[in-house]
Amino acid sequence: MSSMYERCMKVMPPAAGRSTKLGIVSAKGCYLTAEDGKEYLDFASGVAVCNIGHNHPKVVEAAKKQVDQMIHGGHNVVYYESYVRLAERLVELTGGDTMVYFSNSGAEANEGAIKLAKHYTKRPAIIAFRDSFHGRTLGTVSITGSNSLYRKYYEGLMPSVYFAEYPYLYRSPYKEEGWKPYVDRLEEMFHTLVDPEMVAAIIMEPVQGEGGYIVPPKEFVQEVRRICDKYGILLIFDEVQTGMGRTGKLYAYEHFGVRPDIWTSAKGIASGFPLSAVIARKGIMETWNAGAHGGTFGGNPVACAAALATLDVLTKDGALENAAKMGEYFRGKLDQLKEQHDCIGDVRGLGLMLAMEIVDETGAPDKAKTTEIVSKALEEGLILLTCGTNKNVVRFIAPTIVTEKEIDKAMEILEKIL
Repeated sequence: MSSMYERCMKVMPPAAGRSTKLGIVSAKGCYLTAEDGKEYLDFASGVAVCNIGHNHPKVVEAAKKQVDQMIHGGHNVVYYESYVRLAERLVELTGGDTMVYFSNSGAEANEGAIKLAKHYTKRPAIIAFRDSFHGRTLGTVSITGSNSLYRKYYEGLMPSVYFAEYPYLYRSPYKEEGWKPYVDRLEEMFHTLVDPEMVAAIIMEPVQGEGGYIVPPKEFVQEVRRICDKYGILLIFDEVQTGMGRTGKLYAYEHFGVRPDIWTSAKGIASGFPLSAVIARKGIMETWNAGAHGGTFGGNPVACAAALATLDVLTKDGALENAAKMGEYFRGKLDQLKEQHDCIGDVRGLGLMLAMEIVDETGAPDKAKTTEIVSKALEEGLILLTCGTNKNVVRFIAPTIVTEKEIDKAMEILEKIL
């Protein structure tokens, strides 16, 4: 009998690639069960989607109940309870002075955020960051700077996009100068590339995801906020991967002492149901007139019900606190591992968004060894993913419900491999 992988290769294009060849038949908590019956500890979490674990019983219950009531109503046609209540809940959790628009995916939310910024400011230009990832639509590919393959054959893209340098201090070209040169280079752009009065928004990941799980200095993020305020530029945070408890806070901006004008949420928002949100200050959202944006499936009733249950698990059942606690525990274990192995050049992250950068004896990125680590981990029953523009970073995306026992199991596997 053919495997799911073999069957899939006959009917889907190479573009639909996978990190593994696993065919999965069931999922629960931190574990996946493959078609051959083998169980895998999943520290990929569906790429930061199953932030409260797979098939959380509260999410399953909420979704089943909503399916019995209504699967689709159409948010362009009618109002329904899970949709309105989720918007109310997100506004409550984000300060009470925001409004929410629902879409289906992270890319769609980021595209919406860019449209909102342009619509509000009446300005054409966007500043993004090198090594960023914001999505695969033509608009979000235009503001993505982590892989030229994503842009190949799709030029020309959205015009008036400019790229600043993200403070990747482990490999900084500015040696001991820290984060300040990155601010200087950003401000120089206003003299050499684009007048600030033409810039609608600066969009950034508060922790870069695909770029390598890079955590910027708090001071740098605060300087970006200052620059935006100085020139009337909107600050957009792409919280698609960093949001919904991933960093030990509901949203990562809470770590930096700043608040964006607009931010996006997806991936973990509904524990696997397609849903995303554009969240912004009320004064900005209120100018987004009818017809300026839209979509058929955004805010699906079942997805919204799942999101409400997800938020309850995070904010009422202790998953957020556990993410912060287990993130600290996991980070400590990875720091110890780094002390023992020269191939680990750096350990970094916030909460349960953690990574280790793999290097060779000269300190250069070691893609081959990184690939080998992830491959051998899979053989041992641990699912991991890579990231970084050089594909030499192992990322750990454990669910917020993870325990010390599961972290210890993952560490035993890593120690054995290394």
